[in-house]
Amino acid sequence: MTRDAIATDKLATAVGPFSLGVRGDGLLFLSGQVAQDPATGRLLDGDTASQAEQILRNIATALEAAGKDLGDVIRVGVYLTDMADFAAMNEVYARHFSAPYPARTAIGVAALPLGATVEMDVVVA
Repeated sequence: MTRDAIATDKLATAVGPFSLGVRGDGLLFLSGQVAQDPATGRLLDGDTASQAEQILRNIATALEAAGKDLGDVIRVGVYLTDMADFAAMNEVYARHFSAPYPARTAIGVAALPLGATVEMDVVVA
């Protein structure tokens, strides 16, 4: 299988040994995204809804670099540090995706990179 990494200068640089996304066998796997400001790389200062909004803008930017958009997403992984924020995240999520919605998993976690309250990763066809 051939693996091709995607990259864009429109987002903050990865802070570890991983690619923004990797394409292989017709699928694109986008690494987890937190609400980093694309210009500074700093975490957006805001609540979970604000962070989810920034994450989905960042994901859309990453997908654009790969010639894709949110309509091509088939699976989303959502990670929340407080499951009480699920409804706030879900409200933002619903504004960015339409039926038929991607398959999704939401998982409560103890902590996320940079102190984020939410993180998302996607699989794209």
